[in-house]
Amino acid sequence: MRAAMDDVDDRPFIPTEYIVRLARSKWERAGHYALRREIFCREQGVFADDDRDTIDAHAMPIIASCCVAGMPDRIVGAVRIHEAEPGIWRGSRLAVHAEHRKLGRIGAELIRMAVCTAHGLGARRFLAQVQEQNVLFFRRLHWTSLGTVTLHGLPHHEMEADLSRYPAHGRAQTWLLRPQPVLRRSA
Repeated sequence: MRAAMDDVDDRPFIPTEYIVRLARSKWERAGHYALRREIFCREQGVFADDDRDTIDAHAMPIIASCCVAGMPDRIVGAVRIHEAEPGIWRGSRLAVHAEHRKLGRIGAELIRMAVCTAHGLGARRFLAQVQEQNVLFFRRLHWTSLGTVTLHGLPHHEMEADLSRYPAHGRAQTWLLRPQPVLRRSA
């Protein structure tokens, strides 16, 4: 019997549900910032110790959390939005924990929550500066590149969301994601 259980401890935890919403509690905000540090400081090396800046003082953090027994457990996705000027909103610091990127939907759902929320708060335009390797992903989500810029020594595109593809909603929205297993065909 032990032989059948040998690899159980090595298997990664795969949640059956995720929630996506504006961060509501202290632990969600703390997880939002911790994930950003993990991605932008440790993984990508874009910033030395912390990626926080003056925008964080007025930005709205949005999180994706994996659930255990139906309750939010750990922050695995983050993005922030803010109104840069009247009617012009921006999204930034999109991050998804490496172990949860294989799901594929977390980043897209964070983007959708960000744009729909800003749209509901009066956005006439929604912009983001997107790292070069993510431009195709954003194009698939109905974004247009407005040109290239260099930020923190890395190539980015200034991109704009097609607001007609993102229905406006209020701040109180919570979306539930249930990942579907990927079925691989055998040769």
